[in-house]
Amino acid sequence: MNDFNTSLQIAAGGLNAQSARMRVIAENLANADSAAKSPEEEPYRRRIPTFNAVFDREMDAYNVRMGRTVFDRTEFETRYEPGHPAADERGYVRYPNIDPLIELADMREAQRTYEANLNVISSTRAMFGQTLDILRG
Repeated sequence: MNDFNTSLQIAAGGLNAQSARMRVIAENLANADSAAKSPEEEPYRRRIPTFNAVFDREMDAYNVRMGRTVFDRTEFETRYEPGHPAADERGYVRYPNIDPLIELADMREAQRTYEANLNVISSTRAMFGQTLDILRG
């Protein structure tokens, strides 16, 4: 019985972590084309979710948790748009350091990991039900 609960809790931790990861990725994608309002301001900077393995004494197992969200320090993209309000003296506007293809690949990975955790929960529930059926019979 304890092994079933441990499996469910670990999978639920994975669901929570991947759900939080997908929210960060969605925020990045939503801001991919947002320039700063003036040449002095920085545009949106890509955020990267981190994860921590946390030992749970009660479960006697490690569980994953969403850690800090850190900023991607790569250079901003620049585009020549001399009429833009955020253009510098040379006519270049800085845009976020977000590559939509990378974000979509990260989103796909997060979605698949989320689905894998859902499958663990479904399988654990099925095994638990079968165990109860055996014990009743």
